[in-house]
Amino acid sequence: MRLLLAEDEQSLSKALTAILERNNYSVDAVCDGQAALDYLESDNYDAVILDIMMPKVDGITVLKKLRARGSLIPVIMLTAKSEIDDKILGLDSGANDYLTKPFNARELLARIRAITRVQTVQTNSALQYGNVTLDRAAFELSTPDGSLRLANKEFQMLEMMMSAPKNIISAERFMEKIWGYDSDSELNVVWVYISNLRKKLASLNADIQIKATRGVGYSLEEQR
Repeated sequence: MRLLLAEDEQSLSKALTAILERNNYSVDAVCDGQAALDYLESDNYDAVILDIMMPKVDGITVLKKLRARGSLIPVIMLTAKSEIDDKILGLDSGANDYLTKPFNARELLARIRAITRVQTVQTNSALQYGNVTLDRAAFELSTPDGSLRLANKEFQMLEMMMSAPKNIISAERFMEKIWGYDSDSELNVVWVYISNLRKKLASLNADIQIKATRGVGYSLEEQR
């Protein structure tokens, strides 16, 4: 799941990015409202964490513009403002939730899970294909022969494929959704992760495989 974090306080932004990535989210971090609007043009995010007091364009304006163009992406407002009128303004402008600084990281994670629950059809639900189960709560891959925990990007790649079995996903789409537009990683990093996932599926005697379609992308297929 990819998040956009718009927070102009650099130390807080770095800390939140680290916390979110440790909890298996991919994060793009920006430090002003105009950058947030630019990034959100891609429609590549599952949720937004949006500070109110930001340079160039404030968070409320970003939110209003987002809703005005028809975006339903879940938004958490993150701000030092705690007055009830500010909360009401944020919620009435289209925010799904509101969190006042300082806050506990566990509470932020819980609120992210709550606002994205409809999209994932329960955060703790499992995806199944063939004899393979992917547990979204435990980040665990399992078959009747065993189980193992996947690393962040491995989990996200397999989740994308298991959410739409047989659909071909291009390497570019994996890069956009998981590594992000600002990543310094080369496109061949996708192949490295695909290779790792293939080995892990084989080690569990999975009856599905990752098929490569030359020049197009990757998909999951049942072995025959």
